[in-house]
Amino acid sequence: MVRLFFRLAVALIAAVLSVTAVAEEKTEKDLAQELTNPIADLMTIPIQLNVDDNIGLNDKGQKTTLNIQPVIPFQVNEDLNLITRTIVPVVRQEDIVTGQGSQSGLGDINVQLFFSPRKPTSSGVIWGGGAVLLLPTATDSLIGAEKWGAGPAGVALKMNGPWTYGGLANHIWSFAGDDDRADINNTFLQPFAAYTWSNNWTVSLQSESTYNWKQQEWSIPVNVSAAKLVFPGGLPVSLQAGVGRWLETPDAGPEGWRFRLQANIVLPR
Repeated sequence: MVRLFFRLAVALIAAVLSVTAVAEEKTEKDLAQELTNPIADLMTIPIQLNVDDNIGLNDKGQKTTLNIQPVIPFQVNEDLNLITRTIVPVVRQEDIVTGQGSQSGLGDINVQLFFSPRKPTSSGVIWGGGAVLLLPTATDSLIGAEKWGAGPAGVALKMNGPWTYGGLANHIWSFAGDDDRADINNTFLQPFAAYTWSNNWTVSLQSESTYNWKQQEWSIPVNVSAAKLVFPGGLPVSLQAGVGRWLETPDAGPEGWRFRLQANIVLPR
């Protein structure tokens, strides 16, 4: 009887551990895919490093941008969230403006606010709408617009099995700032698609295109990246590496290839 009880206990424990392992694996995979949603109900701190080359009228400039991008959700009520996405750029650039050498410092901060239903629509669409704000926080006039800006913002996406696809868009008009600097009238478009495997790997394809209505010029990069969700010290972190190519830029814009590294830290709530 004791031996039979021991065997049953071992079998029960093994079954519980097996179910728990499967549940944890599913949770990790779901989290890896949820990180592809820009308005997910998650508190995260993406830290993103971008390197662009062949900038300026002589194509000799280089720019390195470290974007610190905290995403903080707030529950407005039982049906609605407010998702705040802030982009704080730290810039180092060299030989972009002829005869000006190098500049480094804080760039202009971009704040995006999205009101989003807590549940998808009946067709599975996740969406949000709100506003974008541009703050003239640059510590050097050559790495900032020196303009205040604002405008509408929206995002819509769908998760279909392992796929996530959708787009984010906003438009910024300047309304105050240095009168000697060019006004801002820019549309930003970010279509994206991602595929997440059960081993927590994600591959994504996206663009971060801008149309300048004043100059009637496009800036269009196409970016491909791979990310892996890991748990150093038990804290979820998505590590990402990617490469991109500029398809269209103004005369003084970046050309050729671009490179990206990112760590997306998920914080407990």
